[in-house]
Amino acid sequence: MRLTEQQIRSLYGQDVQDRSGAKIGSVGQVWADAAGEPTWVSVRTGVPGRHESMAPLHTARLQEGRVRMPYDKSTVRTAPAVDSGTDQPLGVDQLTQLYRHYQLPTGQPEQQPPPRTAAPPELIRSEERLRVGTRSEPVGTARLRKRVVAENVHTTVPVEHDEVSVVREPISPAERGDVRPGIGEDQRELVLYAEHPVAVKERVPVERVRLTSHEVVEERPVHAQVQREVIDTDVPEQARPAD
Repeated sequence: MRLTEQQIRSLYGQDVQDRSGAKIGSVGQVWADAAGEPTWVSVRTGVPGRHESMAPLHTARLQEGRVRMPYDKSTVRTAPAVDSGTDQPLGVDQLTQLYRHYQLPTGQPEQQPPPRTAAPPELIRSEERLRVGTRSEPVGTARLRKRVVAENVHTTVPVEHDEVSVVREPISPAERGDVRPGIGEDQRELVLYAEHPVAVKERVPVERVRLTSHEVVEERPVHAQVQREVIDTDVPEQARPAD
């Protein structure tokens, strides 16, 4: 299986499946022969403390970002393994064990060069970004409280009362025939009335009081400290580009 340089680089981290489509792990390292053709890959199985199992690449198929092996999962996981992240070449003894494990035609195994690196060494530079927002929190409580107070009220009110006046009218000669004269004691009464101020209390609703709130927007300064990474390079003089 001949691969382009881009395809080789895309192998790193791809899922490795067995012949039934079950996931075995992901590609860790890629080894190429002396001609530069990729021949073997190591498979990360995700088991902590374990090495990476080796699998032949020339018998595999690349399908939509996955590497399909013509073996079952147990065959790949029990294959001879290498240390994770190794940069050592595959020795003749290792290759002989791999050919025997996968029952591949055995020619004269030759030592494989060290595994190819996935990409040039790089560092990820990160920095903190300040995200400013707002958070609503209670700052107090407004209350309406009703209490009773007493106050003195001074006012006036008109009152009426009866007063007695004595009116004397002479009896004319024409009226004397109608009046029966008599001499003796007699008494008449006239009921007199007088008004007095009277205060009657009544309860009358006079006002409705309620609380309302409204938002007021104002600008307030925010002060914070953020961190960022700085990457310094240390390149030998001989490897620096000429000015």
